Amino acid sequence: MLFDHIAIAAPDLATGTGWVEEQLGLSLQPGGQHAHFGTHNALMSLGPAEYLEVITIDPDAPPPAYPRWFDLDRFQGKPRVTNWILRSDDIDQALGQVDPGAGQPVDLARGAYRWRMAVPATGILPFDNMHPALITWDGPHPAAALPDIGARLLQLDVSHPDADALRESLPFQDDRVSFVAGPAGLRARIQTPHGTRELG
Repeated sequence: MLFDHIAIAAPDLATGTGWVEEQLGLSLQPGGQHAHFGTHNALMSLGPAEYLEVITIDPDAPPPAYPRWFDLDRFQGKPRVTNWILRSDDIDQALGQVDPGAGQPVDLARGAYRWRMAVPATGILPFDNMHPALITWDGPHPAAALPDIGARLLQLDVSHPDADALRESLPFQDDRVSFVAGPAGLRARIQTPHGTRELG
């Protein structure tokens, strides 16, 4: 499994996009709608195969009859990094190696993009949402179509009271990702042309 992207939730897309652009001094690109979950997003490249997204409930989409992904139905407060996503070539195999609460694969699409993503029935990932979501892309990766504006993930701190248990449950190694004992939360350090910036 490899790092794929981070997700930033917000009360609405304009607020989330504005917050990220202010923090990083860089512009996001329009994303699109996710009809299955009634959400929409905006994107920023973090390199050839990595990116960040601002994702929020789409007020123009009918609400689904089931919980939305990334626990968005319960989101409150200011924009913040809420989730991280790992990429696998075989999501079924990957799910057999992680916490069973990581969910079941859902076939999804947005424009030309096709992917399978593991989503819990409750929308809530294990370890208070600090467990990564798992994804397998079927075709092009969104990062390939985003302009490279010089942003790169330097460090992702995954904080949780049971950080050691979370780390040990994942067949994943990336020197940029650290697991820290503390209140549940995520903090990303990102290199930009303006210097190092943080998103919490």
